[in-house]
Amino acid sequence: MSANAEKGIAIFQQYVGKEEAAGDWFEVTQERINQFADCTLDHQFIHVDPEKCKEMSPFGVPIAHGFLTLSMLTHLATSVKVEYGQGYAGIVAGVNYGFEKVRFPSPVKVNSRIRLVRTLAAAELKGATAIQLTHTCKIEIEGEAKPACVADWLTRLVYG
Repeated sequence: MSANAEKGIAIFQQYVGKEEAAGDWFEVTQERINQFADCTLDHQFIHVDPEKCKEMSPFGVPIAHGFLTLSMLTHLATSVKVEYGQGYAGIVAGVNYGFEKVRFPSPVKVNSRIRLVRTLAAAELKGATAIQLTHTCKIEIEGEAKPACVADWLTRLVYG
């Protein structure tokens, strides 16, 4: 086993089940929603047409695509302060390994602010040089009772 992976797993396992401090708020603008619509070719009016939303949408304003909200996890995670940073020492690669479960309980209305709150749910050795982390992620919407997204996100860390 890699000495770095051995040290890393010992550090990560101490933090399993502990919620991390919330990340910074991030505003989801119409421009960003439009850019995502262009990228994914999903121009449904509930995302890109404010006038039609006033008339026809139950939300009254455009909402972000669920996949836009999910894709923001990468950015939102950069502002989460972790106490187990030393567990990352010796990494040669970190990859998005996927998701176990993803739900979108509440839509993100245009110009809303979102942030990430997450918990390290599991840390497992995968072979001699890798650790798989599972974070239970909740993307909160400022002023809303329900989160925009709840997902179990898997990350694979490869150590030298």
